[in-house]
Amino acid sequence: MLDSFQMTPDNVDAFEEAAITPYDRYGELFEAVALAHIFHDSKTFADCIPRQPPGQIMEAYEQQRWQAGFDLGAFVADHFYSDMVPGKGYESRPEHDLVTHIDNLWPVLTRNSRQHPRWSSLLALCYDYVVPGGRFREYYYWDSYFIMLGLAASNQSHLMCAVTDNCSDLILRYGHMPNGNRSYYLSRSQPPLFSMMVELTERQGLREAIDYLPALEREYAFWMDGEDDLAPGESHRRCVRLGEDAWLNRHWDDRDTPREESFREDVEMARHCSRPAQALFRDLRAGAESGWDFSGRWLDDVKDLGSIRATHFVTPELNALLFHLEQTLSRLHAAVGDDGKAGDFRRRALRRRAAMDHYLWSDSRGAYYDYDFTRGRSSVHLTAACVVPLFVGAASDAQAERVANIVADRLMAPGGLATTEITDSAQQWDHPNGWAPLQWMAIEGLRHYGFTELADTLADRWLDLVEDLYRREHKLVEKYVLYPGADFAVGGEYPLQDGFGWTNGVTRALLARRAGHQ
Repeated sequence: MLDSFQMTPDNVDAFEEAAITPYDRYGELFEAVALAHIFHDSKTFADCIPRQPPGQIMEAYEQQRWQAGFDLGAFVADHFYSDMVPGKGYESRPEHDLVTHIDNLWPVLTRNSRQHPRWSSLLALCYDYVVPGGRFREYYYWDSYFIMLGLAASNQSHLMCAVTDNCSDLILRYGHMPNGNRSYYLSRSQPPLFSMMVELTERQGLREAIDYLPALEREYAFWMDGEDDLAPGESHRRCVRLGEDAWLNRHWDDRDTPREESFREDVEMARHCSRPAQALFRDLRAGAESGWDFSGRWLDDVKDLGSIRATHFVTPELNALLFHLEQTLSRLHAAVGDDGKAGDFRRRALRRRAAMDHYLWSDSRGAYYDYDFTRGRSSVHLTAACVVPLFVGAASDAQAERVANIVADRLMAPGGLATTEITDSAQQWDHPNGWAPLQWMAIEGLRHYGFTELADTLADRWLDLVEDLYRREHKLVEKYVLYPGADFAVGGEYPLQDGFGWTNGVTRALLARRAGHQ
């Protein structure tokens, strides 16, 4: 019988043992299972649920592993349950239009962990949440904001509040919002969209933003940890001081070991890589924190993932989202009458925008670029990240116009916004793939600065692309080839996933806005 406990807002602290990762629990057993290729996807075992207390399982493993005829696969089957695949048994109905299909998917993708399996890698949540789908069976940070856009369009107010409240609870519990609610994700976060979640629930009239002020402050402290001790040119965790009055942020991970959800893949890559394994693992993990896992934007050699250097870049999208967080904190402190803190965060936002203009904006090329602070130079790669400063209002009107021009000239594809111009990396966050969150941030950013026609063109192209595949396959997927009529997208570490949370959310929101779209 599956051992579980009842999850409530009052008893979270009693179960902090759940924060132990599968590798930390099982050590040599975890490594043996990963490297033996027992499961096609390394994430499968990381998500398995133990049938007995982990100590008993390890004791049995030590007793049996040296015996003649020991079968590791049989041992795993005897001692672990496989985690359930979300949406099992669901079949789409071809007669349904896209809106009906998406609205019917929300309950299929909704989960709760109140009856929480003990010793699982899953971190318990107090409220319902929506998973992306496929192999992604948990709450993901930046996915959830784009899911919420669709929930708003579908009038799913309860779920919108639940998703936001779960994020707040995790930040207050762990000091940051993890990549997802798995113990092996606790050492990193993802693009910080919590202030956007709060803004959205407030705009919908569902919550008061001020209620989330403690969580917003705690998230900010996580990203800025170590700032006071940095001299110009130094970095600590996610914070980088570039000049006397210039602080920006990068992605990081507090561990330098193989990712547990991709353990075999990381170990095998390290065997064929000339770099120190710990540096490789940290950069792979930082790339995962960025959400762009993976892209040639991080690579010295776009054909070699082992050349990843994600920790060496400060990026437009991360710093734009932190600019929004600083503005939000300034606004909320002003609302409660704390003028001192309101002024401090206002100055921080202005300081960040100035640093973005100096280090991330290229006046000669007319866009925002990643900045390699260890080499002191801007990246050569134009990416869709250049639209995020427009999304949060951090660009000047002149900068926004130049970004709009470069989007129209170089990043616009028949099916929407191209992720990068890199065509030969085999990574999923490169050309020709398109991703729903980037479409939304570009559309909203362009619209914010008055480029309505370009924003509408981009929205229509994306909707045409999604509807084209839906008519042929009756599903929404994680990413798309940006050419109508194309086959499914490829690239990356795992097969294309159905579902799919953020595609559902962005598409549903765009359809609600442009109800006349055909």
